[in-house]
Amino acid sequence: MRAIAIIFRREMAAYFATPVAYVFIVMFLVLSGAFTFYLGSFYERGQADLQPFFTFHPWLYLFLVPAISMRLWAEERKSGSIELLMTLPVTMLEAVLGKFLAAWCFCGIALALTFPIWLTVNYLGEPDNGVILAAYLGSLLMAGAFLAIGACISATTRNQVVAFILTVVVCFGFLLSGFPLVLDLFQGWAPQSLTDAIASLSFMTHFTTLMKGIVDLRAVVYFTLVIIFWLIANAVVLDLKKAS
Repeated sequence: MRAIAIIFRREMAAYFATPVAYVFIVMFLVLSGAFTFYLGSFYERGQADLQPFFTFHPWLYLFLVPAISMRLWAEERKSGSIELLMTLPVTMLEAVLGKFLAAWCFCGIALALTFPIWLTVNYLGEPDNGVILAAYLGSLLMAGAFLAIGACISATTRNQVVAFILTVVVCFGFLLSGFPLVLDLFQGWAPQSLTDAIASLSFMTHFTTLMKGIVDLRAVVYFTLVIIFWLIANAVVLDLKKAS
């Protein structure tokens, strides 16, 4: 745990040592506000809830989170600092966890800074804050899933741009897997069990459940398992790269 904490602090300090962190946070807050109040027609709906705010989170994360994850390992490999990291008395999984938790915490900070939108809806009406809290939980878990995928892909290449593009493509697949556009491709020939399995992989399906205020254990377990799977895959990829 001490090794994880050291790497965590190292990564958090690195984020705020450059303007990149502040640019990301400002972009996230500005886009969240614009999507909520303009595209989401927050005032025109006349309802005291944050559905317009959370509806756009998957699409914000699709491009903003890969921008964070692309540097996690690609930059280390390109600069050669990964060799120094591997000589430290830490296991590969500890290094992976330390970096992931720092990136996830950074995303959590950006998400927490959207509290003025929550204050606004409470000022204008009487929303169900339990539903809003569940939606925030779902958003944080989904951001973690995006990050875990991006971290694993970042470990496979030295090029941050390649890592960004591949992460967007893979995460886009996870978002679309529950849409009729994708499911219709399988319903004509595949068994229903396969179609249902593909639909169950969709981030949108599970996030929408939490966004409605339904703290479904299946949704929480799903995002948790996605994070665990990709983090283990991340450690395996780094082990293979180290061995080669």
